Amino acid sequence: MTARPTANGHGEATPLLSTTHTSPPNYISAFTAEFKHALNATIRLGSSNILLICVPLGLMGSSWGWSPAVIFALNFLAMLPLASILTFATEQLAAVVGSVAGGLINATFGNAVEMIVGISALKEGEIAIVQSSMIGSILSSILLILGTSFFLAGRNKQTVDINVDVAGILTSLMIISCASLIMPSALHIADPEGSYSSSNPNDYILTLSRITSIILLVFYLLYLYFQAITHAELFAEEEDEPTDKLHGLSSCVVLILATLGVAFCSDALVDSVDGFVEALGISRSFIGLIIVPIVGNGGCLVGAIQWSKTNRLNLAVSVIVGATLQISLFVTPFLVIVGWINNKKMSLQFDTFETIVLTMSTLVVSCLVRGGKTNYFEGMLLVATYVIIAIAFFVQPDSLQATN
Repeated sequence: MTARPTANGHGEATPLLSTTHTSPPNYISAFTAEFKHALNATIRLGSSNILLICVPLGLMGSSWGWSPAVIFALNFLAMLPLASILTFATEQLAAVVGSVAGGLINATFGNAVEMIVGISALKEGEIAIVQSSMIGSILSSILLILGTSFFLAGRNKQTVDINVDVAGILTSLMIISCASLIMPSALHIADPEGSYSSSNPNDYILTLSRITSIILLVFYLLYLYFQAITHAELFAEEEDEPTDKLHGLSSCVVLILATLGVAFCSDALVDSVDGFVEALGISRSFIGLIIVPIVGNGGCLVGAIQWSKTNRLNLAVSVIVGATLQISLFVTPFLVIVGWINNKKMSLQFDTFETIVLTMSTLVVSCLVRGGKTNYFEGMLLVATYVIIAIAFFVQPDSLQATN
């Protein structure tokens, strides 16, 4: 603006239309800046990203003539950073779209690794690995990760308080879901003439499993409504705002790329299972129950460690039990339905030992959490129990599992 002189000597402001311009938005610069920001945030996500070099090596190892054991190890290591990136992108996208839609995104992609590995294994007919990985994901959550959280939160304190209201609701849902999940296995155990294995179940077990899976999926939708709508205030406490916040489109791109990476690596990993088992002499149940859940629950373990160290045990407990509910109410029934569609006899008839271990572990954890207090010693006991279970499945021969 400039002042135009008037007769009385005062100045009157008049716009200089010829010198004012509105610059068009520079979309290329904005895109470049966001691309650099997304790439930088993803690369700096954690030290495990150095293992991304294993992605091309694991995918190309077969064509280069490498042994199945090496291919299995490379793809397993490759999936560790990919799982972390997948979790990061899911959290970023959930923060952009809001609490309700974000909850649905977390529910869908929160256990994407388990679903992708499960689908890959189903296509190859590795039903025992799929079933073991579902039980293993639950056990690693409620024993290993929860025990680690209790230990870290209580290492410098006599006792640590737990929100009884939230913990009580979640553990009640956990017990109900796990009880429904193992009902076909209990029916098989109670049948004195049940000689069918978990990979080849009886027709009535298969029918019960499929009907139960549909009911559990409906129950899961009700749980999402319960969590996001009617009782959202119970689950809204202590939420973290994601760091290095990305644009919604960038989050989607990172999410899609990480999902594709996990899909390709899981296919290669499942294809090399036979050679890995023969080379090391371990059982398939150990691969499914211990090795595969390490990948799927890696992000949850890292988050639980951070929250426990910063005195946010309630948040850790909510996330851990919530992840358990996702496995029991969504992922496992979903894989049964996928097997049904693809004419694979995927059922809820688990190995007898797996059924017993899951039942006991669920009840023990429920008793500990419902007490409202915990300490480091209880955490150590939970971790020790998980180690004992891992050893038991390590020494279990495949022939024993095939008869259950």
